[in-house]
Amino acid sequence: MAVSEATTTAPRRLSVLGSTGSIGKSTLDLVTRNRERYQVVALTANSNAEALAAQARDVGAEVAVVADPAAYGALKDALAGSGIEAQAGPEAVVEAAARDADWLMAAIVGAAGLAPTLAAVARGATVALANKECLVCAGDLFMAEVRRHGTTLLPVDSEHNAIFQVFDFERPERIERLILTASGGPFREWTREAMAAATPEQAVAHPNWSMGAKISVDSASMFNKGLEFIEAYHLFQVAPEKIEILVHPQSVIHSAVGYVDGSVLAQLGAPDMRTPIAVCLAWPDRMPAPVARLDLARHGRLDFYAPDPERFPSLRIVREALRRGGVAPTAMNAANEVAVAAFLGRRIGFLDIPAVVEATMEAVMAGPLGNQAVDALAAVMAVDSEARRLAEAQAGRLAAA
Repeated sequence: MAVSEATTTAPRRLSVLGSTGSIGKSTLDLVTRNRERYQVVALTANSNAEALAAQARDVGAEVAVVADPAAYGALKDALAGSGIEAQAGPEAVVEAAARDADWLMAAIVGAAGLAPTLAAVARGATVALANKECLVCAGDLFMAEVRRHGTTLLPVDSEHNAIFQVFDFERPERIERLILTASGGPFREWTREAMAAATPEQAVAHPNWSMGAKISVDSASMFNKGLEFIEAYHLFQVAPEKIEILVHPQSVIHSAVGYVDGSVLAQLGAPDMRTPIAVCLAWPDRMPAPVARLDLARHGRLDFYAPDPERFPSLRIVREALRRGGVAPTAMNAANEVAVAAFLGRRIGFLDIPAVVEATMEAVMAGPLGNQAVDALAAVMAVDSEARRLAEAQAGRLAAA
């Protein structure tokens, strides 16, 4: 991971990709509490033109972009008379990411965030990464670009941000292991029989965190933790066998680093994404965040246990994808996005998600793209597209059964 000694200046020019999502809203909440410190360049959203326009007006953004061209008219009308430029389309999102900004929040969910985030990386700006799929789909390519352009990469995920805060970058050889903590999601104590009948409403009801539907379902299946496993591997350059996953229901310890002398350094805090966002937004400084202060006496106890591989096969699938390398992680991620969408659309059951992912990954690996190098964006997107096609077909077969 590239970590520079850059200093914070005011006002800092920043852009937010995915501003109408959970991470984007939290980022702008911090920005509006410190308006004198930040100047907003670009905001992007998928299709929610009304919410995007309201945000752009509030923070005085230079440009607002919707990825969905069909939403352009609504965005243009909502911004009429504001002086804020309106644009639409995937290419416009990439162009917005490449605009002159000192700091960029990459919070577009899914593989759709890869191209614009790479555009920001190519500028050599500070990139706060909340899109884990960039590293899952194209980790080697992405990190090579970070190194090539001297980009400062700051992890936003609470787990990786926690590790970032206690990781000794000057002496990484003294690090023995990384410990990624997981809440276990809403189904951590459910039987497989109960999980088979789980509804989308139950899956998105996360016990600790407020997140979007896709990430919430990933948390329930623990695919989210698996994706974070791959993300940690690329961010911190630690061997896979040195990365542990530990269920911690209270979500107080967000992750930890074990050192060769037996010390384990952990970052603790209330489960509020504004804390890791604030760490990135003010880095290398600190800034006040309007979050609940941790009260350990009130918690009284902190519990930990190993995840159940039988009820959560996602962790095995992810480890296998990383072990095989090549197109496997790209295919796995694409298949998971398709499977989660099928579950949220009530076309397949909750336990069908890992089945779709594993079958799709195997099919891609056995197909004509199985030995393709994922060393360019076009290659990544080709694998992603084929995996989505195969996953849709697999989900359709399960839905028809």
